[in-house]
Amino acid sequence: MASPTKEILTDLSPILKHYTDGTVERMFVSPYIPPSPEDPNTGVSSKDIFSFPPDVSARIYLPKLTPESSVQKLPILVYFHGGGFCVGSAFSSLDHPYLNLLAAEAKALVITVEYRLAPEHPLPAAYEDSWNGLKWVCAHNTEETTPFDKEEWIVNHGDFTKLFVGGDSAGGNIAHYVAMRAGTEDLPEKSKILGALLSHPFFWGSTPVGNEPKENIEESLIYRIWVFVWPDADNGIDNPLINPIGDGGPSLSSLGCSRIMVCVAEKDVLTARAIAYAEKVKKSGWKGEVVEVVEIEGADHCFQVFDLQSDKAKDLIGRMASFISL
Repeated sequence: MASPTKEILTDLSPILKHYTDGTVERMFVSPYIPPSPEDPNTGVSSKDIFSFPPDVSARIYLPKLTPESSVQKLPILVYFHGGGFCVGSAFSSLDHPYLNLLAAEAKALVITVEYRLAPEHPLPAAYEDSWNGLKWVCAHNTEETTPFDKEEWIVNHGDFTKLFVGGDSAGGNIAHYVAMRAGTEDLPEKSKILGALLSHPFFWGSTPVGNEPKENIEESLIYRIWVFVWPDADNGIDNPLINPIGDGGPSLSSLGCSRIMVCVAEKDVLTARAIAYAEKVKKSGWKGEVVEVVEIEGADHCFQVFDLQSDKAKDLIGRMASFISL
């Protein structure tokens, strides 16, 4: 007897479909790729850490070191992947070559945090996992013993005076979240975030900005993704975490970092709000040093991840690397 056709509860094609029986069909899938002892293209080594307290996992990227620099301290980038909070992984074949290249260009220790995905784990699960991942990294910023086994790459090569957070799309949104939280809540071992790198950040709102759709706003994919991943969010699409430039949210002056880079692409529908975000930070009374906006002409959302070998991607990655390597 043939099984009955499953009924779709939420259709977010081409990203995923959620069925009434609770199953999820992720259509936008980037396969798992293992870490590599030494990437043949960049010389970057990577390895995975699983279930460190409090039960979050990560992949760590270490640039190739010369014998003279084997004890070299490197900037630390804690990175959060994109995917609308409902697809993607720290261990995906999409992000792995991208972070190999970024780690090599920036000569930085990159730690990409795995976080739980909606709808199985609605927001704020991804936010909490990402914050806990950042706290785990910062807990290495001590010579004292810790309740967990320290990761030697972080101990031997991490420079906590150059600690950055960053991410693409939803990961850029998460980078904003952790930077805001770090402005009001202490990180372990008095660690401080030096810079936040927001690449094509996933921001939206009920009042259109720039080239955002002016009609049928609730039918836009961005809107529907947000409602799907956090159906109980206070103020819905105007929750301060998706709409940080809206009224009534916490002041952006509390961002807990000294430097910010916002990367956008001309053809990306998210660009106008990201630029407005940077302008609002500048006017907020934030005590940081610099807010830099980098806009790439003729490019679209997260192009540097999807088309890694293009000249535009190489240009943007180079500018990101310069921001991290100071």
